[in-house]
Amino acid sequence: MTTSLDFYFDVGSPTAYLAWQRLRQLREQYALEIHFKPILLGGVFKATENQSPVANPAKGAYMATQDMPRFAARYGVPLSFNPHFPVNTLNLQRGAIAAQRAGCLEEYLAAIYPAMWVDARDMGDAEVVHGVLEAAGLDAEALLAATQDPEVKAALISNTEEVVSRGAFGAPTMYIGEEMFFGQDRLDFVEERLKAA
Repeated sequence: MTTSLDFYFDVGSPTAYLAWQRLRQLREQYALEIHFKPILLGGVFKATENQSPVANPAKGAYMATQDMPRFAARYGVPLSFNPHFPVNTLNLQRGAIAAQRAGCLEEYLAAIYPAMWVDARDMGDAEVVHGVLEAAGLDAEALLAATQDPEVKAALISNTEEVVSRGAFGAPTMYIGEEMFFGQDRLDFVEERLKAA
């Protein structure tokens, strides 16, 4: 039996990057269908009066230097904390919506996420983003142009409002049915559900 999971993410979140990596591993092991839902994390924070963990310097330092590297090692995936963090991801997230509509979201994420969280590229720079997409064999011109499409903009707003209405307050947030799992450090519970299915 296939389990469907809604994955609400923002590429500017290193924990969402780790979740993306782990979910793809779980999809290889179990009958898992991932529904990718790009959101704007800043919009979620604003709607829920929440803020990034790095707003607390001690917590931010712990997550960047100890907690996230532990999980990267556990998952066997590369991770480098981006010196350009935090990055305004509005156009990157609109680009994810555009890529989803063009049928190349997985390829888009496979280019954007490593550029952000392995190669530490400045993904707030449109020229850098263009080069990353082009190097991945994607139509950078079309995807970047589509970030200004009113329907793409509206879809990102809709996804963001949707996840807030479902009770989310940050990213990554995942749902199996209406059961919410917040944070990549809760994926053990997702795996339990997959094993049970």
